[in-house]
Amino acid sequence: MSKIGLFYASSTGNTEDVAKTIAANMSGAEIVLHNVADCVNDAMEEYQYIIIGVSTWGEGELQDDWEDFFQNISETDFSDKIVALFGLGDQEEYCDNFLDAMGTIYNEVIVKGATVVGSWSVDGYNYEESTAIRDGEFVGLALDEDNQSELTNERIVKWIEEISPYFIK
Repeated sequence: MSKIGLFYASSTGNTEDVAKTIAANMSGAEIVLHNVADCVNDAMEEYQYIIIGVSTWGEGELQDDWEDFFQNISETDFSDKIVALFGLGDQEEYCDNFLDAMGTIYNEVIVKGATVVGSWSVDGYNYEESTAIRDGEFVGLALDEDNQSELTNERIVKWIEEISPYFIK
């Protein structure tokens, strides 16, 4: 059974709720939840399979705990790791930087050698700009608990179906 490290940080509880929902719905793997506020520096080193959950704050910034933990990502070798990302943001209030924090994390894990899976269609979202888009798709699951919370569970289930073949070995 695959062992997956699911790393998240949550100021309002939304990202933590999504992390727990993913863990509860992704069968066939052991998922270990890690709030990065409580993680040791090399916590990601022990996993080949990693899911990262990040929310965007203000004008495209990382959530505070991710800001503090970000240096650890920079120091981690991701060359043998499969990574999937999910991001939370507000596409109406912050339409000019929707999910930019997910783009920031994506850029760093790619530079460090990760294989990133689980891109997500931009269809059904209303935003102006996002640094979390590559080749016309979000680099991971895109969620907006402020404006589209009724779609969250359906999106999570569909995304899990897409990433499971990469994580369930």
